[in-house]
Amino acid sequence: MLEAGLERCWFDAVVGDRGYSSGTIRRWLAEREITAVIPKRRDEHGPDGYDRALYRERNVVERTIKRLKRYRRIATRYEKLASSYQAMLTIACILEWI
Repeated sequence: MLEAGLERCWFDAVVGDRGYSSGTIRRWLAEREITAVIPKRRDEHGPDGYDRALYRERNVVERTIKRLKRYRRIATRYEKLASSYQAMLTIACILEWI
């Protein structure tokens, strides 16, 4: 598996919508000491405890990704090298910021 050499993941929490709510995902995250900020679906049982303030910040990330996808080179992954793709992301972020 990809994570075989990792002792501790660098994420503190994973935020997702109700579509990603499942016992399997929650167990996988718990094994790696990662907090699941995912509301439970209506048909799931158990306590519905999650950090609502952190969940609200998910919207900011989604809107940022939507704005960056307006740049065709980023949306279609035209750049094949990771360094070139990162450079295009940086340029797009600068253009959005200006």
